Amino acid sequence: MSLCGSVSALYLNLQSSKISMGNVLAFRSGESMGNTLRIPFKKRSRKGAGCPLQVVCIDYPRPELENTVNFLEAASLSASFRSASRPTKPLKVIIAGAGLAGLSTAKYLADAGHTPILLEARDVLGGKVAAWKDDDGDWYETGLHIFFGAYPNVQNLFGELGINDRLQWKEHSMIFAMPNKPGEFSRFDFPEVLPAPLNGIWAILKNNEMLTWPEKVKFAIGLLPAMLGGQPYVEAQDGLSVKDWMRKQGVPDRVTEEVFIAMSKALNFINPDELSMQCILIALNRFLQEKHGSKMAFLDGNPPERLCMPIVNHIESLGGEVRLNSRIKKIELNEDGTVKTFLLNNGNTIEGDAYVVATPVDIFKLLLPEDWREISYFKKLEKLVGVPVINVHIWFDRKLKNTYDHLLFSRSPLLSVYADMSVTCKEYYNPNQSMLELVFAPAEEWIACSDSEIIDATMKELAKLFPDEISADQSKAKVVKYHIVKTPRSVYKTVPNCEPCRPLQRSPIQGFYLAGDYTKQKYLASMEGAVLSGKLCAQSIVQDYELLCTLGQRKLTGASIH
Repeated sequence: MSLCGSVSALYLNLQSSKISMGNVLAFRSGESMGNTLRIPFKKRSRKGAGCPLQVVCIDYPRPELENTVNFLEAASLSASFRSASRPTKPLKVIIAGAGLAGLSTAKYLADAGHTPILLEARDVLGGKVAAWKDDDGDWYETGLHIFFGAYPNVQNLFGELGINDRLQWKEHSMIFAMPNKPGEFSRFDFPEVLPAPLNGIWAILKNNEMLTWPEKVKFAIGLLPAMLGGQPYVEAQDGLSVKDWMRKQGVPDRVTEEVFIAMSKALNFINPDELSMQCILIALNRFLQEKHGSKMAFLDGNPPERLCMPIVNHIESLGGEVRLNSRIKKIELNEDGTVKTFLLNNGNTIEGDAYVVATPVDIFKLLLPEDWREISYFKKLEKLVGVPVINVHIWFDRKLKNTYDHLLFSRSPLLSVYADMSVTCKEYYNPNQSMLELVFAPAEEWIACSDSEIIDATMKELAKLFPDEISADQSKAKVVKYHIVKTPRSVYKTVPNCEPCRPLQRSPIQGFYLAGDYTKQKYLASMEGAVLSGKLCAQSIVQDYELLCTLGQRKLTGASIH
């Protein structure tokens, strides 16, 4: 599930103490732009910058995920790399892109005894979870990143790296703003005592503010085919938009308006008339079938340092390399159409036994060699296009009261989800000022607008969410500063009939592979999808070891490759 580039899940169960927030990514050279408005203010002291993060609030304990079928399946795949026979000659695998897909590919190849060389175009790790620190020492990021209990490969990854304590689990609830009641919220609370799917059903039945009883009944009846038909039924709904599927099932339009507009924007940054129903059903299936699936956690600090660097350290400890500022200019081919080298922007070339592109699909399409364009595997990628997203961070001169230590669904026509990161994230904690991080979506009509236009529109929406505290003219809470990060092409737009276009990680070109959340895996465009795609890519390379060794021998002897 992808709330804001990647939103995961929240969970509630008293115990540990932490708070967490995400980060912002500013793409350059047409990838994405991060801009800042600075208003002079007294710079606050940042005492103990080099000290360990301080526990500042009480979070909930980590849910028991280890015995779920999906977690065990993910753990088994992870273990297969560590237990694989050590290669007599480790493969040198060149990977382009140090987002979660590329980092995951490199991590599991290193676990299997191979030597990944990971190349990142920019000077920051993380791809869609990248983040930057401004001159005041505050972090800003590409999206609001939430980690769900239903992300088994991500949860395994945290455990393998020994950083489970960096996830701050929140209350097992989903909280929606009420547009018709400014400043008020409606909650779906999942009771801890009930198993799935009863806890989810109870949460829906107990909420009487958003749906009437007749609407709940019609919605439940509409979902029956999905619950009875399982995965085959879910996959068959890819051809319908959310809006069309709801109407076909006889579900009232108000259900879509009350619940699924917010959910669609959280999952893929688009509205229900565009989003494939398969995306919604996959999310509902995970959340309703797993007791802790919809529980959410925030990372306790910025993703590059708190998540990406532990992966890099692991890779390098096993002999791999990660190189920043190493942008791929061209994929150079041999006469037979296989990859010869990656040509970098600085004019250097790098050669390996296998090659992986783990960039967003739009960037890969720019790199796609002309000789490959008519191959069906690559030609189908034309339908996969990244969706525009804008991430907004606003620092206020005071602590806002009308918020929660949780992810919030704004139900605004312009905003998707938001959080007061000065409360939810340990590293961003501030007892005196609030920092709201908001996802501005759908963003297609706004991506070319100026920062001031985007902030003005955001403030008007915030005045509805915080009527007693925020006004559009700043006569109440005042904006200290803000950062806006535009990503013209983020995760692929999950419109109907995209599923057949998603490529397997093993391409028809011998020795060439793809990783990324747009590639074929069951978690769609999300952090979980990115990590799983990297594992599946690494698995394909490990399985192809003998073939890749043979290809390498043929190159050395100058023999033709067929």
